[in-house]
Amino acid sequence: MTEHQVKCGFLPLIDAAPLIIARELLFAQDEGIDLQLIKQPSWSALRDLLALGQIDAAHMLSPMPIAMTLGQSGMPTNVDALMVLSVNGTVVGVSQTLARDMEKTGWVSDFASPAAAATALFASGHKTIRIGIPFPFSMHRMLLEHWLSAHPSFRSKRVEIITVPPPRMAQAVADGTLDMFCVGEPWGTAAVQQGVAELILPGSSIWQFAPEKVLGATRDWIEQHPETCAGLMRAIYRATEWLDQPRNKPLAVEILARSQHIDLPHEAIDPAIFGQIVPRKGAKPVTPPGFLFFNNNAGNFPWRSQAAWVSERIATWCGLDPEDASRRGKASFRSDLYRANLSSLGIDMPGASAKVEGALRNPMAVASTKGHLILGPDAFFDGAIFDFDAQD
Repeated sequence: MTEHQVKCGFLPLIDAAPLIIARELLFAQDEGIDLQLIKQPSWSALRDLLALGQIDAAHMLSPMPIAMTLGQSGMPTNVDALMVLSVNGTVVGVSQTLARDMEKTGWVSDFASPAAAATALFASGHKTIRIGIPFPFSMHRMLLEHWLSAHPSFRSKRVEIITVPPPRMAQAVADGTLDMFCVGEPWGTAAVQQGVAELILPGSSIWQFAPEKVLGATRDWIEQHPETCAGLMRAIYRATEWLDQPRNKPLAVEILARSQHIDLPHEAIDPAIFGQIVPRKGAKPVTPPGFLFFNNNAGNFPWRSQAAWVSERIATWCGLDPEDASRRGKASFRSDLYRANLSSLGIDMPGASAKVEGALRNPMAVASTKGHLILGPDAFFDGAIFDFDAQD
């Protein structure tokens, strides 16, 4: 079999695991793909390499393909999300100083209650709360905005959003640049282990089914390399399936810890993979439901309703026509290619490509190609419901 080289950019985060496992366990090689993983220092660096054609595909924040397609991030480039790589997996942390000031209001952290945490945050006496996120067009920012703006004490002037690459988040708290952050693992755990921060919420407590990272590629590359694209998607799907099997988690940690991948000790990587998060140094681990998963409950499916939710927020931020942004954003989440390229694996596919976001508080059986598909909870903490025409 002739091997086709695919250069794929990634950031050293736990949710790059599907790409790393697809390479290391030879799922990519089985598809005739020489998968070259190229570590990047920041999301902006990765974005620019993809736009310039220096890499073929990328581990991307879920809003990035839409922002690039809408011409709002770097060079205007039609970028598609071929599949979701991970669901949830982010954490919200605060400095030791802010944690103590929140406790003075009577707040007791349970790592599960967004409304109570927001009340304590705004009552803490901090006039401006400086919050680090890894990129302006990120699910981190969207979750923070949805969470904090729902609180009656929210005022935009009380929150300052600062972009900080994930590996630098702990240092930014330590040196006083940030009071708070929202970041993907393992960098929240790293901040706790360094003694500079405490974790107050998992992202999954704000939205139970947030698409965190996607596999992105330019539309030109996808159209020019249809077979390679299909093989890459199959390899990565097999990797996500492997990752969600409990018996494989110890090996996953060992592989991710290697220097060419995340390059952190096992104890920094264990918590996210096993779903047991230590919110503050010396505390017992807690197990938030659905903290991070890669494949379960149709986790890889690129829902066009989720693309619409993301597009609506980008349109608001950037002053774009919301209908045009939604149309173009939904088209960049390629549920059509997901169905076509993964059908040979015998996957049970959702009957529709969009759904009502936020409607499920419990697992529910839904119409699907094989009739066995269960979707997991996808509720927002405040009960918000978003219906973007579930018949799309």
